[in-house]
Formats: sequence, C-alpha cells, structure tokens
Amino acid sequence: MLELSVKIRSQLGRQTDKVRKQGFIPAVLYGQKVKNLNLSVNINDFEKIYQEAGESTLIKLKTDDVHEKKERVVLIHSVDRDAVTDRFTHIDFNQIKMDQVIIVEVPLIFIGESDAVKSQGGTLIKSIQDVEIEALPQNLIHEIKVDISTLETFDDNIYIKDLKIPETVKLTADPEEVIVSVIPPRTEEELGELEVTPTEELPVEDVEVEKKGKDKVEVEEEQSKGEDEQKE
Repeated sequence: MLELSVKIRSQLGRQTDKVRKQGFIPAVLYGQKVKNLNLSVNINDFEKIYQEAGESTLIKLKTDDVHEKKERVVLIHSVDRDAVTDRFTHIDFNQIKMDQVIIVEVPLIFIGESDAVKSQGGTLIKSIQDVEIEALPQNLIHEIKVDISTLETFDDNIYIKDLKIPETVKLTADPEEVIVSVIPPRTEEELGELEVTPTEELPVEDVEVEKKGKDKVEVEEEQSKGEDEQKE
C-alpha cells in the first residue's frame, strides 16, 4: 500500500496561503465517525503519489504528531488546482472502512490499434473516459484497459459489458452503453457540401410583404397630399 507522510495543520482560513508558500498543500481528512483533521502535505510527495494512485487507490497516511500516531487508510476524494498554474491548492482525504463497499471512478486506458482507423481512415470516438465501480476497499482497481484492436470495421463497438474486470469488482453503468466506436471518413459529396457557403436570400413571402408595405406608405402619402391641396 502506498504511504504518504502528512502534518497536522493549525493554520486555517487566510493563513493557508502561508502553508502553500512553504511548499505544502492544505488538506482535510474526514470519514464516517471520524473527527475531521486539518493537514498539510508536501507538494512534491503528493504529486508523486497522485500520479501513481489517482483517486481509486488506497493510501496510508502517517502523521508526525505525538498525539496522532494512528495510521489512517484513505482515498483521495477530491483535489483543487490553480486555474493558471494547474498546481494543487487543496486536498480532501476520505478515511474508509475496510469492510464497507465503496463506489469510485476509475479511468479507461485505451490500448492497441484499430484496423478501421489505421487501414480504412475512420475516426475513433471515445464516448466514455471513466467508469464507476463498486468494491471493497482492498479490491479496488486503479484503471481498466480497453483493447481497441477489436474494432476492425465501422460496425464494431466496445460496450460496458465487454470490459474485463476482476470478479470482486462490479460496474454500475448500463452494460449496453457504448464505450468506443469508429465512424467512417466523409465522402467526397459530404465534403463538397461542407465547402458550399450558403447565401442569405429573403423568402418570396417576405419580399411580397415588403413590397406591399411600401405601396401602402405611398398610398397614404398621396391621400395626405390630396387633403392638403383641398385645404388650400
């Protein structure tokens, strides 16, 4: 199991900026029947762990506090990143119970090469990038590989039911949901239609209405002119 050293954090609110400037990430640990703990994590240590573990791998947290020597098994529940630098700015750890089934999201890793793409010029369409799984914490998997070499024609699809996973893991999605497929290249006729620039033309009805509108104005102007002449 991966291990990560953390420190109990006393800086809260605006003081967390000081934590970040010192090379640490503010974090919070919580869980069922667990008292929330404010923590700080070395940014370099966490980046290595996150790259390897993601959000579906168990991590053992170890603190240096004399009053908090207990090791805690957690999952990375969520992370916040800076919109400009993309660096981690906050972490939520979820302490889990080893005898309780949990639901997590794991990424799909696409491997292999599709003949429908390579030889027939098709375009690979990935409809799903992640899936939810249910499992006991010790049975969690980090990723699921999807072999796209089975996509030999444009009629082939890979479905949720085709995913190869351990018996101890359950998928929550609809088995008939399409994960990945290949669409054929556009025909010359379709490409030609895309190149045609449509011109805006007024419908015949609009032209007639516009003409009638002008005639009406002209009639009203003539009537007004006649009334003025009679008054003179």
